[in-house]
Amino acid sequence: MRWCELNGVDYLFGLARNVRLTAAITAELEAARHHSERTGRPARRFTDFTWSTLDSWSRERRVVAKAEWTGGGANPRFVVTSLSRAEHRAGHLYEKLYCARGEMENRIKECQLNLFADRTSAATMRANQLRLWFAAMAYVLLCALRRLALKHTQFAHATGGTIRLKLLKIGALVRVSVRRIKIAIASAFPYRNEFAIAHSRLTAAAH
Repeated sequence: MRWCELNGVDYLFGLARNVRLTAAITAELEAARHHSERTGRPARRFTDFTWSTLDSWSRERRVVAKAEWTGGGANPRFVVTSLSRAEHRAGHLYEKLYCARGEMENRIKECQLNLFADRTSAATMRANQLRLWFAAMAYVLLCALRRLALKHTQFAHATGGTIRLKLLKIGALVRVSVRRIKIAIASAFPYRNEFAIAHSRLTAAAH
């Protein structure tokens, strides 16, 4: 954080909770608890304040707190940031900026697990780098397929693994002749409509 401040770089970092931080949002936690008990649903409140550690920080900094009551218990979370209140109010900063990094992590995990980008077991670094490059390119193509060819279908927001298993990793009869390649999919294929839609859209885009 000190390096960012000295170099004019804004930051937004998660902050480990402790007794002092939790005590600072007692009122917000109580308000969330009462609301949750009244509605029977999770409740959250946001607040921000200037705060400093007892000895490790060089200065006071803005801390944004999420006072959440869920599952019958408190679930406080904290972030520290250089962004001012005028730029981002507490709730917006936490939910729209900080939590967005979780969606980024989901996309990385999708590439790792669904396209096996974590398989870097080759003997050389160069070969492993090539594997990662191909996995990244495959993920870009998969995202384009989802965004362009599967728009307004049940797979418009599906994970890469779902698309791979239900639309790409399927059985078909392939006939190769001099002039063309014919692919025959079983009439019982449950996603044949989505497959046809994707095919027609990709064909149209190619022209």
